[in-house]
Amino acid sequence: MARRASLESALTRAWLRRGWLACLLYPISLLFRLLAVLRRLAFRFGLAASTRLPVPVIVVGNIFVGGTGKTPLTIWLVAQLRAAGLRPGVISRGYQGSADAPRAVTPDARAAEVGDEPLLIAQRTGCPLFVGRRRAAAAQALLAAHPDVNVIVSDDGLQHYALARDVEIVLCDGRGNGNGWLLPAGPLREPASRRRDVTVVNGDTVPPGIAGPVFRMQLSGPAAHRLADPAQISPLGALSGRIAAAAGIGHPERFFASLRAAGLNITPIPLPDHFDFASNPFTGVDADVILITEKDAVKCRQLAELNNDPRLWFVPVTAQIDPALATQILEKCRGLPPA
Repeated sequence: MARRASLESALTRAWLRRGWLACLLYPISLLFRLLAVLRRLAFRFGLAASTRLPVPVIVVGNIFVGGTGKTPLTIWLVAQLRAAGLRPGVISRGYQGSADAPRAVTPDARAAEVGDEPLLIAQRTGCPLFVGRRRAAAAQALLAAHPDVNVIVSDDGLQHYALARDVEIVLCDGRGNGNGWLLPAGPLREPASRRRDVTVVNGDTVPPGIAGPVFRMQLSGPAAHRLADPAQISPLGALSGRIAAAAGIGHPERFFASLRAAGLNITPIPLPDHFDFASNPFTGVDADVILITEKDAVKCRQLAELNNDPRLWFVPVTAQIDPALATQILEKCRGLPPA
């Protein structure tokens, strides 16, 4: 586990600058770029089939490989759509889930079967949510089961062109576009110049080279909830003793930095993204309190050994974004002709 996390961290650092490793891999990235462009053109000109749904589709995704904060943005977007009188449904690939065929996600589903992020979205929003390898099929199954849904939000799937979309939201964080190169020489799945309707930056500042229009997203998580009893809440500043913090997300340092900004002195425990907790990473950890992310909490809560560990507390976060973003998205969705 530690070795994998260390390798991921080393590769991520290499992607933030054009060092010797990135330069060595650059020729391969040119081939990756060519294939990405050809694939996109194939869908644009009808050489590859794309499914158009009878309702607007909003895709929340990123071109930077790994996590940038899509889940809290998706939860925020669902709330905004509901507040405007729409009835949203969510679809997702369900990373590390076992669902091949479309499958409904309920708040009591198993993370190992549907994925941690879809389960968290289902628990936080309560809206209809389906997962599946083929997002178009997942969306069609959702609409068949919930015919009242009149807008689909796709959690990730920016590169899944087999599903036609009406609004594309590209999310990035303080790392921006890294060194600007595509995989494997850099962190990008597609060129930074790819079209999008809007860019959302998760952080305080907008990194250079980010295409506009740009909105900033702040994640607020001022309190921790005990894993075994979520009704037991403590402000972060009230926690005391030896405090460790673990994060199995795409960019663990973002979680650690938020805790330090709250005044906590923590021992960080970075975990691989989507870590399944099949082995207990907290055995032997010398701490009175262990803080984890809400995404990790949905998995830990389903494992008795971890759920019963009194040291574990999770920190829910809420996205704060300029409401003008929701207005812009709503205007585009409402201006669409019927399918």
